[in-house]
Amino acid sequence: MRLAPWEYLFESFNNANFPDLFWPVVWASLVGLVVLVVLYNVRTRQLHRHRPYLDLYEWLLWTGLITFSLLLVGALFVFDFILVLSTAFIGIGTLAWVRFRRFPPLLHAYEQRLVRQRYVSRARSSDPEATIRRRGGRRQRRRR
Repeated sequence: MRLAPWEYLFESFNNANFPDLFWPVVWASLVGLVVLVVLYNVRTRQLHRHRPYLDLYEWLLWTGLITFSLLLVGALFVFDFILVLSTAFIGIGTLAWVRFRRFPPLLHAYEQRLVRQRYVSRARSSDPEATIRRRGGRRQRRRR
């Protein structure tokens, strides 16, 4: 370290100024982008009938896509380190907020609704008469 820690914030983020951080940030951003896209495709195919889960994975995809793309842009165009650092903290913080604060109450309410629906359908089909089709209303005419 040749400068005070706060003076590094306004240095350009490149391999010469930050040899121990530059390539790990670039590779982690690339891996994060690939993992997010694969995770989104796999989970949305599995949960295509459950709207709150699709919303969660869409939020995660777009937040991660923006964060990791901005980190790559910051490394490619040699932004100041403070911009790269703030992008990383804000993006990862937003990902954590989406996953652990915004969607758990919505997912819990959705799961409770599914439990209620299963209980009602099970209660309806537990009656033996419920499975027998009743003739209703109008009678069919007999052919002569």
